[in-house]
Amino acid sequence: MSEQEQGLIVRHYQVEGRVQGVGFRWFVQREAAEIGLRGWVRNSPHGHVEAVAAGSPEQIAELETALQRGSRGSRVDRIRIHNLEDAEADSLTEFRIEGAV
Repeated sequence: MSEQEQGLIVRHYQVEGRVQGVGFRWFVQREAAEIGLRGWVRNSPHGHVEAVAAGSPEQIAELETALQRGSRGSRVDRIRIHNLEDAEADSLTEFRIEGAV
């Protein structure tokens, strides 16, 4: 059964709050890799953290719970979530940290 038949979800996240300089990207990468998601996380030039993740509805729900919780020392004030087209997952590999834009 392909991922699409299993209900693949691809989402973009913009996490706002105290999320840069507190190990938040490393936290997201570790959580997402343990869950088995594909995608990336990076700092945005506006002081937020951005991430794109692809996985099953259960995996995505688990990541969103972790994003709300945040890493030690971080403070998550708001998470903006945008659903992306399934085709966006085609270019995603194992979950990684990208350089700041």
